Amino acid sequence: MELSGLGLLLLVVLSGLLLLFARSRSAPRGRLPPGPRPLPILGNMLQMDRRGLLKSFLALRDKYGPVYTVYLGSRPVVVLCGLDAVKEALVDKAEEFSGRGKISIIDKVFQGYGVVFANGERWRTLRRFSLTTLRDFGMGKRSIEERIQEEAQCLVGEIHKSKGELIDPTFFFNSITANIICSIVFGNRFDYQDKIFLSLLHMFNETFALMSSPWGQLFELFSGVMKYLPGVHHRVHSNLEYVNSFIAQRIESNKKSLDPNSPRDFIDCFLTRMDKEKEIMGTEFHRRNLVLTTLSLFFAGTETSSTTLRYGFLLLLKYPQVLEKVLKEIDEVIGQNRPPGLEDRAQMPYTDAVIHEIQRFSDLIPLGVPHIVTQDTHFRGYLLPKGTDVYPLLSSVLHDPQHFKKPDTFDPGHFLDAQGNFKKSEAFLPFSIGKRICLGEGIARMELFLFFTTVLQNFSLASPVAPEDIDLTPRESGIGTVPPPYQLRFLPR
Repeated sequence: MELSGLGLLLLVVLSGLLLLFARSRSAPRGRLPPGPRPLPILGNMLQMDRRGLLKSFLALRDKYGPVYTVYLGSRPVVVLCGLDAVKEALVDKAEEFSGRGKISIIDKVFQGYGVVFANGERWRTLRRFSLTTLRDFGMGKRSIEERIQEEAQCLVGEIHKSKGELIDPTFFFNSITANIICSIVFGNRFDYQDKIFLSLLHMFNETFALMSSPWGQLFELFSGVMKYLPGVHHRVHSNLEYVNSFIAQRIESNKKSLDPNSPRDFIDCFLTRMDKEKEIMGTEFHRRNLVLTTLSLFFAGTETSSTTLRYGFLLLLKYPQVLEKVLKEIDEVIGQNRPPGLEDRAQMPYTDAVIHEIQRFSDLIPLGVPHIVTQDTHFRGYLLPKGTDVYPLLSSVLHDPQHFKKPDTFDPGHFLDAQGNFKKSEAFLPFSIGKRICLGEGIARMELFLFFTTVLQNFSLASPVAPEDIDLTPRESGIGTVPPPYQLRFLPR
């Protein structure tokens, strides 16, 4: 793991562990898959690659196969690699693997509440409600497609203001994806210069980077001690609490003007359900679940798509021949006289393939969001005790050489057949698979197509760096993948 500048902290962590734990956690019942022998307290710390958890897990896969056990500190984690193992667990044994594990660095905020990190009946209730509400707003007075098209035109206007100057696109992409989910959750979009909006976007951007940094990965190994030690990792908690405070204010504002017969947004729908079930003992429709479900939708709906867009435009700068083909297809299918629509996607196989390849190559959540097994589970001859943590390594699926000829190379041909038609791949799982598949997959797919095509309908791209010198190495790669910072020019077409 890349711990440059953190060597002293690591020594403190290890010393603290030895003081805090007199003995290692007793071995779990059951029969876990094979893996490297752990040390008491430290687990498999000595087998961890200095470049991070992903590199460590992939190296262990090469030695132990597609299913193995690794100890993160004293906690055993079963790692699933490749499409076959991930699909067998999350689809063939969907119910058994449907539990949600913790991400240690944000667990203090969520603690099992909200739609993403809930389990059992709480999760089923919140997911059912969230899916229904998102669908209803997508079919309301303004469809999701219309919201995205309108936001895309706002983006075009904002980019024109840059007048071809060098800019960092992070702010633009964060703003547009945040505004789509804001229009659903809060009932309105924000002006790009709104100071509160800018603060929220900064919080999300920093939080995602910290979660994916060496600090975040170290926290995953030794959360019991790290939470007591000083460091930048504490900003994750303070950032998310800041956002929660904003959400709480919006909830109070909605309550004052709530009309149960005419809900304006997700919060209104949840408040109405809260009122209906206020006399029901044990209802999941309460304030804590409202705040943390809203946070889940807001954070995930902003950061995932915006990061994919950032990586996508960097890849187009790196591969100008790909950009040229996309621009040509946009001109032939859409032209310059109307905005792109979702119906255009079927007539644009190359652009569709490029967007899929951007998602595959950018590998946004390489470790997958952790699962737990909901009961004692037999899997491939092993017995995983109830509550065992499971990491479905999505990176190993998106880079599976059995499904992608050049897994480590950016190549839209991975999604095109010999005739140039779009070709699906069952190993394309950036949103995961099974019962815990990403809630916002449909919205994200719409956003990526409409934002990419609208921007490229109006602008070409230029970089101050020659394509061959553009470095695609992630700034951070841990729980998430964060692209390197870069600047570009948007040149009117």
